[in-house]
Amino acid sequence: MDTVNCTNFPNMILIGYSGHAFVVYGIFKAAGKIVTGYCDREEKIFNPFNLIYRGKEDAVDARKKMEQGFFIGIGDNGIRMRIQNDLTKYGLFPVNAIHPSANIDGSVEINLNGIMISAGVIINPLAVIGKGVICNTGCIIEHECRIGEFAHIGPGAVVCGNVTVGDKSFVGAGSVIRQNVKIGNNVMIGAGAVVVKDVMDNETVIGNPSRSMDIN
Repeated sequence: MDTVNCTNFPNMILIGYSGHAFVVYGIFKAAGKIVTGYCDREEKIFNPFNLIYRGKEDAVDARKKMEQGFFIGIGDNGIRMRIQNDLTKYGLFPVNAIHPSANIDGSVEINLNGIMISAGVIINPLAVIGKGVICNTGCIIEHECRIGEFAHIGPGAVVCGNVTVGDKSFVGAGSVIRQNVKIGNNVMIGAGAVVVKDVMDNETVIGNPSRSMDIN
């Protein structure tokens, strides 16, 4: 397993400071990491962890703080990708946030930039996790799966063996994807769906067995 964990950096900055970022904060805390501040479009009235507001992520002062380590705590795949790509132009790369309770096989290939692996996640042998991926609470990613860049595997989802999930796709909470299925790019899989066949790019599927939202 090849990964940069949050413990390698002395002072973390979060980009985004709402629900998803609160989960990321908990991951860093569980890993013994101190988060000192956050960046967002504006200073938040609700500040549950008493973090220092550092301005927008594209401000010069904020980028200097990010050199000490940062993570993009934004659940929206497209926004997360845009921010990460923009910061990469300045030579800034987010670390990975990996909860110590996650069970990750040593043969798993994990990109070094911006991956969140939450509490109770299981990732089995020879899986490949692309940059910017969210593996949310308690999800299971089975053997030889390939999770594309900036995809989001929702809480409790089960991705069975040899599944491919495309870039920026969202696998909803509690859903199940059958083995050998290929999920395209920018796909939305509804919560609790059971996916038993391939899903094309840009498609939204729901139900058990899953069906396209475009079909009555």
